[in-house]
Amino acid sequence: MRVGEYCNREVVVVEEDGSITETARIMREYHVGDVIIVRSQNGKQIPKGILTDRDIALEIVAKSADPEIVRAGDAMSYELTTVNEDDDLMHAIEIMRDKGIRRLPVVDIDETLVGILTVDDVLDLVSEVFIDIVHLVDQQRRREARTRP
Repeated sequence: MRVGEYCNREVVVVEEDGSITETARIMREYHVGDVIIVRSQNGKQIPKGILTDRDIALEIVAKSADPEIVRAGDAMSYELTTVNEDDDLMHAIEIMRDKGIRRLPVVDIDETLVGILTVDDVLDLVSEVFIDIVHLVDQQRRREARTRP
């Protein structure tokens, strides 16, 4: 299973020089708790960091910083971990677990942002697998009841 098959391809992004106020507006408009901070290079979006609603609350609002002056690139997480869309999904999950991160930007071979893999995406996949297993067990019981009266 490849990461690219399961990641969300609709990623909300903000340029590094975007204001925190504008970033918060974008997060509200798209109903997301995080944005990927990108730098545009030759028409490509290169991920540079992640900024979460929690970062804004704890690092900007709680410290009374001016959200019009602080840039998204100044407030983002700098230790960005990414995975390639062709990487194995289990490898990506191991990275998330080992680093304690819930969001993992997905890039192509040129390091261009193509998606994001979140814990929610993984939980959706796991729940679908469990539902399939439950249906399998149920089908087996029904088949056995029909063939062994």
